[in-house]
Amino acid sequence: MDEWIDIECPYCGQHFEITVDTTTAHQQFVSDCDVCCRPFTVNAECANGEVVRFDVLAN
Repeated sequence: MDEWIDIECPYCGQHFEITVDTTTAHQQFVSDCDVCCRPFTVNAECANGEVVRFDVLAN
């Protein structure tokens, strides 16, 4: 199951949504900002089909 989370780009500060697969308890993935196109890392923890915590870090 996927859940949409609202994140803020660590570079330009733009807010946008990305999806997280909540079937994996601990995950890390790289995505690109929709505005400035710079890559960032998302660390997410999920439980019971929900994102319970996430961090967005500059690469």
